[in-house]
Amino acid sequence: MELLHSGKVRDVYADGDDLILVASDRVSVYDVVLPTPIPDKGKLLTALSLWWFEQLADLVPHHVISATDVPPEFAGRAIRVRRLEMVPVECIVRGYLTGSGLAEYEKTGAVCGIPLPPGLVESSKLPEPIFTPTTKAPTGQHDTAMTFADVVAKVGAETAERLREITLAVYRRGAEIAADRGILVADTKLELGWAPDGTLVLGDEVLTSDSSRFWWAADYQPGRPQYALSKQYVRDWAVSTGWDRTGPAPEMPPEAVEATRERYVEVYERLTGRRW
Repeated sequence: MELLHSGKVRDVYADGDDLILVASDRVSVYDVVLPTPIPDKGKLLTALSLWWFEQLADLVPHHVISATDVPPEFAGRAIRVRRLEMVPVECIVRGYLTGSGLAEYEKTGAVCGIPLPPGLVESSKLPEPIFTPTTKAPTGQHDTAMTFADVVAKVGAETAERLREITLAVYRRGAEIAADRGILVADTKLELGWAPDGTLVLGDEVLTSDSSRFWWAADYQPGRPQYALSKQYVRDWAVSTGWDRTGPAPEMPPEAVEATRERYVEVYERLTGRRW
């Protein structure tokens, strides 16, 4: 196999006509990889993505060929996938107001050009989910927010509309399933690509603790930050150290590593109903 790309979390290998996507235990925040891995993270992300791909298969095709036909050294944290021409847009959907969306709303009253009602606060549930895409910045640079018009200019009106439609449909299905299991999906990020026949296909990972913000439904209370069940915990920890968000990132102490792993396991078990 040939190593094609080593990203912040995943490594991509070519194997004939297919790709092998390997999830590592690395964790990144603010586009910087932390020096401390999270044990089992790669396997947890892979297992949860595979579960979600099954739940969403009737909404949008996915890139998975096999979760078992992979090199033995990558077993459990790798999948064999179809090659796609990835769309140059990060497809993000928000159901609740937090993070960079909250910061933008507080400045402009809108998110990615979408006006929102006045008086919303930290963690407010939005009247309806909104499509808030970003650019795909090169490694070492930061993604920037896009309006829907920006997406149209980038990929054309028909593809832009389809991206928005798929992203919102995946979020609504995922949020409904998660809510039945006591978890709120505040927001999530999807990666889509074109198959050779022109079909848009769901790639990378989907509705994981790396790509989404998850909150306990029972503890939800707008007007304050929520208990983070996802990578948001690592972001919050990193900021609490006084780190300036530029490399190198600080080492995570053992208790923060374990707290992160526990959250990833909790989400996996609660959503899938399976023991880790």
